[in-house]
Amino acid sequence: MGFHRPHLPFVAPAKYYDLYPFERIKLPAEPADDVADIPLPARNEAVPQYPMTATPDQRRAAIRAYLATVSYMDAQAGRLLAALEREGVAEQTVIVFTGDHGWHLGEHGLWHKRSLFEESARVPLIVFAPGAAGNGRASGSVVELLDLYPTLCDLAGLPAPAGREGRSLRPLLADPARRLHEGAFTQARRGPKAEHWGRSVRTERWRCTEWDEGRNGLELYDHANDPGEFTNLATDPRHAATLRELRALLAARLPAPASR
Repeated sequence: MGFHRPHLPFVAPAKYYDLYPFERIKLPAEPADDVADIPLPARNEAVPQYPMTATPDQRRAAIRAYLATVSYMDAQAGRLLAALEREGVAEQTVIVFTGDHGWHLGEHGLWHKRSLFEESARVPLIVFAPGAAGNGRASGSVVELLDLYPTLCDLAGLPAPAGREGRSLRPLLADPARRLHEGAFTQARRGPKAEHWGRSVRTERWRCTEWDEGRNGLELYDHANDPGEFTNLATDPRHAATLRELRALLAARLPAPASR
C-alpha cells in the first residue's frame, strides 16, 4: 500500500491541522552560525529553495502543514492495520512501514529533500514478522533500504536473485542487539545544474560526506555528541583518522561517477 502523504502539496482534512495549533509550532533550534562550516554544495545557496520560507510565520505554517499531513497518513496506516486485525490475518502478515526519503523543515536553512544531512537521508523503518522474537523492540543497527528486498524474500521463503544488493534483516528480527552493517550509504546531486556529486556514509556514531570526492568539501559529524550535525569536524586534526577510515569506506562502496 502506497501513501502519497506527507508530500507536497501539504493537504489534509482540517481536523489534522487542529492537532497542531499555530502558536505552538516552534522553528528548529540551531546555532546562529550553523551554515558557516557547511560546504557550499550542501547549503541552501546551491539549490534555491521555496519562497514560502522567507518569514518565520511562513516557516511555522509550512511545518504545521507537514505535521498535519503526517498525522493524516498515520491515521490511514491505522485503518489498514485495523483491517488486517478485523480479517484475522494480522499475525500472518509481514508488515514493513517505511518511506523513500526524509524531509527538511528548515534545519541548516534547508527545505524539501535531496540533502545528505540526517533529516533527509534517514527514513522511518518498522518491520513486523510473524513469530519473530524481536517484534516490538528497537534495534540500534544501521540498515539500508537495499535490505528490504532480500528481507522480504527471506521472510516469504523465496530465493533472493543472485547479484542483488542488501542483506536480509531477519537476524535483527530474531535478535535486535545484533549488528548488520558497518555503515549506510546515500548519494545526492546538488547545485544549480546538479553538477555536484555528494556521497555520505552513516555509521552508528558518525556521518561522513564528500562533495565531488572531497574537492568541493568534506563533512564529519559525531552523532554521539552532535545529533543535530551542527559541528563539522572534517578539519579537526583530532578526528583525522576517523575521517580517513570513513572516506575509504565511501571510495570502496560508492566509486566516483567517472569510474562507474
